[in-house]
Amino acid sequence: MCGFAFYYGLSDCSTDLVRKSVQRMRHRGPDESRVLAKGKASLGHVRLSIVDLGSSHQPMQTPDRRFSLIYNGEIYNYRELRSHLASRWDFQTSGDTEVLLAGLVLEGEKFLPQIEGMWAFALWDSLTESLLLSRDRMGKKPLYYECSHSGFRCASELPALRDLTENTWSEDVDSTADYFRYGYYLPGFTAWQNIFEVLPGHWLRWSPDKQIIEQSYWQLPHPQSGMANPNDEDLINTLEAAVQKRLIADVEVGAFLSGGVDSSLICALAQPHMSKQLKTYTIGFSEHTYDEREYADLAARYIGTDHHVEELTCWDQSRLESLLTGHLGQPFADSSLLPTSMVSELAARDVKVVLSGDGGDELFGGYQRYQARLILRWYTRLPTMLRKYAESALRALPEPGVHHSRSLLKKAHLFLNIVQRYKAETPYTAPLIFHPEEYDRLFPGLAGYGHRPPKLLEETDLDDLQRMLFADTLVYMPQDILVKVDRASMAQSLETRAPLLDHKVIELAFSRPGSSHFTLGNGKRWLKKAFHNRLPDSIWRRRKQGFGVPLHEWFRGELGDRLNDLLRSAPESINSDSVGQLLHEHKSGKRDNGYRLWVIYVYMANRNQ
Repeated sequence: MCGFAFYYGLSDCSTDLVRKSVQRMRHRGPDESRVLAKGKASLGHVRLSIVDLGSSHQPMQTPDRRFSLIYNGEIYNYRELRSHLASRWDFQTSGDTEVLLAGLVLEGEKFLPQIEGMWAFALWDSLTESLLLSRDRMGKKPLYYECSHSGFRCASELPALRDLTENTWSEDVDSTADYFRYGYYLPGFTAWQNIFEVLPGHWLRWSPDKQIIEQSYWQLPHPQSGMANPNDEDLINTLEAAVQKRLIADVEVGAFLSGGVDSSLICALAQPHMSKQLKTYTIGFSEHTYDEREYADLAARYIGTDHHVEELTCWDQSRLESLLTGHLGQPFADSSLLPTSMVSELAARDVKVVLSGDGGDELFGGYQRYQARLILRWYTRLPTMLRKYAESALRALPEPGVHHSRSLLKKAHLFLNIVQRYKAETPYTAPLIFHPEEYDRLFPGLAGYGHRPPKLLEETDLDDLQRMLFADTLVYMPQDILVKVDRASMAQSLETRAPLLDHKVIELAFSRPGSSHFTLGNGKRWLKKAFHNRLPDSIWRRRKQGFGVPLHEWFRGELGDRLNDLLRSAPESINSDSVGQLLHEHKSGKRDNGYRLWVIYVYMANRNQ
């Protein structure tokens, strides 16, 4: 895994800027750093060596030095692709980088659909002065860019991109409105005006004095596409193959193991292919309703892994703010960024690569909000007065400050939030953080702002449940989950691989109707049915928990005081009095506003850096 930067322009110091940019990303590639000057273009790369350790240096050039490639990722089928290209290319290395270079030079954008893996790359043609960029289908690997009258710049992380420009970045108000609705930014956009990301599953071509061309090379299969209905054996074979491919490395591979269904299943499928015990890693919490160590230990014993555990006892301000400013470069409200960073640090002491269970909830209907949507269909048919009475009675009861998996009352309060937001979720883009009235009160300066969600989510022939699966896979997954995992792990020089996000697994999952994945009270039906004999029943039957942190307790203490301090210099777009009321309501125990407060705190903390 790696990081890279590219600069094209008239600046005499472009090479120095690229060198500074890649040095900022040294965490992404501590093993090697190189910069190449090609006329008006400069390319830089830092490398985390995983395959072909002694060769495959980057930037990699063709023998005639016309094409130069900088690349971040892993191509799992590179050996098969190498055989496909061997008659037309004289290979000098044994890794995947030269395979990518050869495929792009020989076949151009048509080569992309043949690749199995995760990637972001920049290919520079010095003869035609043309730049080709691309990201993998799901957007596992990041790539940001800025195009202006002075040239073109791109980098793997936003702070590194900022090092390439002499321009002052300005906040994008539409993106800020999106952030406060969803906790992250919509695909293609960032927190900053005129700073964009290459879309997942797309390629982008740029040349001086020409318009940018961006096209899709892969799309999520439509539920109504008429694909053949796969059976259990298809899923078993496809996922097992995906796991085996992600064990390809010239270094040791470990795994994250939370004790949930997805990470446990991935570990169970990987262990038989290991020459020794698989090293697994988990983070526990002192707040017992958030702690999953019991199930992680159970899964580790059952599978037979070499298990490692640490505990997160309190919020870590320095770790969070270091991630925000040094790696993310913009607000990011998923609080599980902290434990993900911590478990990555734990794993990086032993290994350079880990497997993860990311993708199982989005593809196979694991989130409890899918069941809540089924309940909502029934609930909205009840008489209006009965619903109003039930909601008033429930609101009168204090909301517990515990994890939702341990409290029916907590789940009931969360369901009321879904009811209140229902009318505002057309089309459903992701779970909204604030219901509309609360949003307008807290952020009066952002009313009417926001970017449009992907057009695919507006298709009328998707029912509400299908739209949820689509949106969580196309929006929530790449903009939240994959951002979190990439930045937290790469900050520790650790590569993370997600077998469930193999595009063949994704296509299988979306070729079946949503009803095959979840019913009321039962998520991941197909996944559980196909792999029921690979894990103990206690893992399959356990409550859905997720990788949450105890924000409720943190905001009742020092973190709440920290937010109060930040509110004294709140921007006009935030109603500091209303936020103060939220915090008071939270500290008094009347309502758990932890996540809402966290979204605001992260934004404020990012502004103060």
